[in-house]
Amino acid sequence: MDPMAKSGTTTQGLRTAIERSGYYPALVAEAVEAAVGGEPISSYLVHQETTFDSNEVRRHVTVLVLTGNRFIVSHTDEQAADAGSPSPYATTSTESVKLSGISSVVLSRVVANPESYTPGTLPREVVLTIGWGAVSRIDLEPAACGDPNCDSDHGYTGNSTADDLSLRVSEAGDGPEAVRQTLLFAQALSEATAATSAGPAR
Repeated sequence: MDPMAKSGTTTQGLRTAIERSGYYPALVAEAVEAAVGGEPISSYLVHQETTFDSNEVRRHVTVLVLTGNRFIVSHTDEQAADAGSPSPYATTSTESVKLSGISSVVLSRVVANPESYTPGTLPREVVLTIGWGAVSRIDLEPAACGDPNCDSDHGYTGNSTADDLSLRVSEAGDGPEAVRQTLLFAQALSEATAATSAGPAR
């Protein structure tokens, strides 16, 4: 594996990872590099998913990039020909988020045989969820009091959860290197957002 791609840093490493994914690399790289501009790259993650929709196989690639000031996310999807387009096409979107705007970075790990877990062992699966307020999920349920005989209306209670981006990466489906790179990116993003929240040292 290219050492720069493994490190998860540098523009050339990012381009190598995009090319390795094999998913419209020229299109994806151009969109991502335009969003990054001239900023140095601190870390990145390239993740490709394949989904099955009826009789169609569709691919999707997500590219996450961390710079000194921003978190950049790019999505590219391929679409089959339809009434509006006689030929297959792809759509690419990029979003740039200030690090100070990121509200949560959640990393869930799935570990096999936890009773014999050895520190440093790769998880079987990881789910990285990042929230910055663009999308929120509200889970509501009827509120109740402690009196089992009470039939009054207590309104509703619930939780609001930021859930702008969620990526699931597994060792079986994506390979151990993809899991490792997800862990590295999650750590870099968590450290960057913590440093931003702390503000400049006095």
